[in-house]
Amino acid sequence: MDALSEVLRSVQLEGALYLDAEFTAPWALLGKYGMASVRERLAGAEHVLFFHYLTAGRCKIRLVDGVDVFDVAEGDVVLFPRDDRHLMGSDLHVAPLEAENLTFEDAGGGQERFVRVRHGGGGEVTRFVCGYLACNRSVLRPMLDALPRLVRISLREGAAKSLMRDLLKFGIQESAQPQPGGSSSLAKVAELMFVEAMRQYVAELPDEARGLLAGIRDAHVGRALALMHGDSAKGWTVDSLAREVGMSRSVLAERFAELLGEPPMQYLTRWRLAVAARSLRSTAEPIARVAERCGYESEAAFNRAFKREFGLPPAAWRRSVALQMS
Repeated sequence: MDALSEVLRSVQLEGALYLDAEFTAPWALLGKYGMASVRERLAGAEHVLFFHYLTAGRCKIRLVDGVDVFDVAEGDVVLFPRDDRHLMGSDLHVAPLEAENLTFEDAGGGQERFVRVRHGGGGEVTRFVCGYLACNRSVLRPMLDALPRLVRISLREGAAKSLMRDLLKFGIQESAQPQPGGSSSLAKVAELMFVEAMRQYVAELPDEARGLLAGIRDAHVGRALALMHGDSAKGWTVDSLAREVGMSRSVLAERFAELLGEPPMQYLTRWRLAVAARSLRSTAEPIARVAERCGYESEAAFNRAFKREFGLPPAAWRRSVALQMS
């Protein structure tokens, strides 16, 4: 058991590949990669992350309101945790084309609407595949808060590179010529891409990093996080967590707060409530049952804690979410 696996298991990602792109120099593109057809498809999603995976060539990329320019090449993943507007191209000084004005070729896929695009001046070729991951924002919030607005991760070396290349090749073929069970397969391809990217990102974090992902990397704090995420309804205390991870209570509490910015029990409470919000949003399960499954002994205590976190009691919050989705 490890913390990253437990966190990602509970997030319940749902994704797909939607664009197979080929650009030739000189070119520049401006936009958010939540294309109109994708936004329509994901209208009911609470939060969406978009990514590009470069399968050939190289380009530059930066956020529209940022100054840092990133050089990306074959084998790199560029992830946008908040779908920020960005500029990418062979030369960022070239007049950019709005992404919505590209000419797309329907590559099949029925409702999945997998598309291809070919654009540019005929020079050096850059190819990339775009995908998305829909998720529950409240559950993924600790990870989103720990990620920058643009994440570049290299999967150029070793087994990861060949695995991603083969998976994406399969994903493109599956999108273009869908078979029974294809939607499920595409979701797994996108999910595996994200998992591998997060593994690499955690491994490359600097020593001074803070946040959930830094906590995951720490041997003892990561073990405590894995325990809390693996069985959030259990009556954990700092003492019981410390015994399980082989640290003193005071050292674990101090190290946890240093890395995550809050004490272990406060983090556990917020996590339980995030899981409860996901259940309230996606199921018709009685509130008392949701409270019990999330570790609350009484519905009244759950109602008070939920209102403090989300501003509304569970029943009212569930109704407001249903109205937003209708």
